[in-house]
Amino acid sequence: MKRDLDLALIGNGAIGLLVDPVGAIVWGCFPRFDGDATFCALLDDPAPGEERGIYAIELVGMTRTEQHYVTNTAVLVTRLFDDAGGAIEITDCVPRFVQHGRLFHPVMLVRHVKRITGSPRIVVRLRPAFGYGTERPLVTLGSNHIRYVMPELTLRLTTDASLTALIEERPVFLDDAITLVLGPDETPATAVAEIGRRSIEETESYWRDWVRRLAIPFEWQGAVIRAAITLQLNAYDDTGAIIAAMTTSIPEAAGSSRNWDYRFCWLRDAYFVVDALNRLGATDTMERYLGYIINIAAGADRHLLQPVYRINGGLQLSETIVPSLPGYRTMGPVRVGNQAYTQVQHDVYGSAILAATHVFFDERLTKRGDHALFERLEVLGRHALAVFDRPDAGIWELRERLRVHTFPGVMCWAACDRLARIAARLGLAERERAWRGDAERIRAFILEHCWSAARNSFVGAVDSDALDASLLLLADIGFIKADDPRFASTVAAIESELMRGDFIFRYVETDDFGQPENAFVVCTFWYVNALSALGRRDEARALFEKLLARRNQHGLLSEHLDPATGEPWGNFVQTYSMVGLITSAIRLSLPWDEAF
Repeated sequence: MKRDLDLALIGNGAIGLLVDPVGAIVWGCFPRFDGDATFCALLDDPAPGEERGIYAIELVGMTRTEQHYVTNTAVLVTRLFDDAGGAIEITDCVPRFVQHGRLFHPVMLVRHVKRITGSPRIVVRLRPAFGYGTERPLVTLGSNHIRYVMPELTLRLTTDASLTALIEERPVFLDDAITLVLGPDETPATAVAEIGRRSIEETESYWRDWVRRLAIPFEWQGAVIRAAITLQLNAYDDTGAIIAAMTTSIPEAAGSSRNWDYRFCWLRDAYFVVDALNRLGATDTMERYLGYIINIAAGADRHLLQPVYRINGGLQLSETIVPSLPGYRTMGPVRVGNQAYTQVQHDVYGSAILAATHVFFDERLTKRGDHALFERLEVLGRHALAVFDRPDAGIWELRERLRVHTFPGVMCWAACDRLARIAARLGLAERERAWRGDAERIRAFILEHCWSAARNSFVGAVDSDALDASLLLLADIGFIKADDPRFASTVAAIESELMRGDFIFRYVETDDFGQPENAFVVCTFWYVNALSALGRRDEARALFEKLLARRNQHGLLSEHLDPATGEPWGNFVQTYSMVGLITSAIRLSLPWDEAF
């Protein structure tokens, strides 16, 4: 079947799974986000009956489907209807709730299947794989379970369904309900039906309580809640890292070969993610993410910051091509790892310091910034001072071209500016003066070399006339004020050059892979925010609504979209895009005290 990105995300901070509209698990990595793709059907193109890396519950004679999240949760319900009046309901839950005073979030999937009406017949096809689809596991049976033995992982399916029917993938009538629990190779403490019932009920309760604690805008509440839950699902609880997306190698455009592995943590995302979490009041998640970033920053005295890290903080992300999978719609290559970790990107110093600034000013946080942390951040500031006027790959990770890019320079300015503010907060007047002077030196360089009088606009790099959508962030970061005529004229230039239809491209010049074909979703949210800052709120609200209309049926966004058709492309679900939705909604919404 032709795959698309009309998928739902379920997860619990340990694993994340993507479910297609007929209830099949088509993507999921075990035992963590960047692990082997145990379910890899999203990137496969098998002959009929030869599917691998899939977990499907099929209704014989199916004619239509319905699917929705349980309100304000990450629990998914799929209903399948057959041609004889039969119907079933699949409830998918990755357990997440508080147990014995701590968060319980096992590497486990609970699937509860019940008959709604008629005499439905179902087939369960559970086909985990390892080695990115190269091998099937060794299968062994117990009294009421099936074990799937792989080199680095053993999964156990515990169920009250017929094991023979499961192993042989035979159709069976569903008289009432069955429960299937796929998880660690451990003997359950109670009946599987009870495990399923409690997991679903407790997980639904957990998510509802979590949502109740969010600070959300008056308008677009449903969209923001779904984006917030999705952002939480992209957070790896064990370390606090937040990944860019759950997938690898969904192409940015059809046949473009712009296929990258996004199951890692990019420092460039840090400022935007922390800002969104702060606005939502999701302080627990924000504090854990800040801890992850600060731990990485603490190592900067030994080496320069990388653009991207593993979710455990690891440095090595060597990129390889997986020949065993043909890729999304056969549009390979499928890549594992990301060579961007070797790139030089100067914006990372500002990103890390901008994020860490919160721990010095946000009095809600348990762990507050102190003199020792400030000294660690000063190491990053000194790196920023050393490189602000040197070539790098830029925020968009150009692989074959180095320039002195404007946005990285602005982020180096932000590093020094925020260090000056932190020094003032700590009463370090001499350090404040020193960092303020350094910030002004960087600012003078950018104003002299990155402003084009001919274009009446800031440009993307020194000695270049090309534009770059990251310039939309100049006012947000505080480099210039929104009422500065230079900001308005830069936004106007970007409108003229980077807009296709209603959406903004990152850039339009030819890069290592040719000319970009699709719009980068978060750039249009940046444009929405820029319009709002310029007082063009009606335009901003109208465009924001158009972006909302491009979400899939579950309210989720990918990395790119086709500006002509609105089709989503790029890795999914994209943290950057969901963060953009959150921040734009909060900025544009009517205040609660003006809404009634």
